[in-house]
Amino acid sequence: METQSGKRSARDRLLDAADELFSLNGITHTGVDDVLVRAEVSVATLYAKFGSKDGLLRASLERRLETWQVYWDAAIAAAESDEDRLLALFDALTLYRDNQHSARWCAFLSAAVEINSPSHSAADLIKADTALLNDRLLHLSGQIVGAGAGKLAAAILLIYNGTLASLLRGSPVDPIPLGREVARSTVRAQTS
Repeated sequence: METQSGKRSARDRLLDAADELFSLNGITHTGVDDVLVRAEVSVATLYAKFGSKDGLLRASLERRLETWQVYWDAAIAAAESDEDRLLALFDALTLYRDNQHSARWCAFLSAAVEINSPSHSAADLIKADTALLNDRLLHLSGQIVGAGAGKLAAAILLIYNGTLASLLRGSPVDPIPLGREVARSTVRAQTS
């Protein structure tokens, strides 16, 4: 959201800065001061908008999850077959990275590494992202293999997680099309 001056709102600037810095440096190694400098806002603004660094993290992950789901919904809607709807996960990842964010890998996997307390304010968002992946992949797999949906969904999730890890490693250079092709081979192996 832009203000009357044409500048993004302080809230959006804080979310953008947090998203970028948490992705680049990790949550623990990103100081509040770094976020404030990047967002060009005062500490009072951060605390008024989010209450704490953890509140900012939570809001950042909420925005990520909402945005990710919009891209995934669009990729599924554009697919023309049950197989393509299942593989739309990889199309959504391409769309997300091309249009929204070119993060090193996945904000939720990164947060899961650093947040080990189930009582952390963002722990439920990590669970929500995992549930979205599991539930949707299970449903889409069921459209293809029926009773074997659990096995297929788990395999696609494993390939997807490997694709995300490859983005972090930088090898292969463009892992998304390769991940999609491996997933397609997995679907066909389970349907033949």
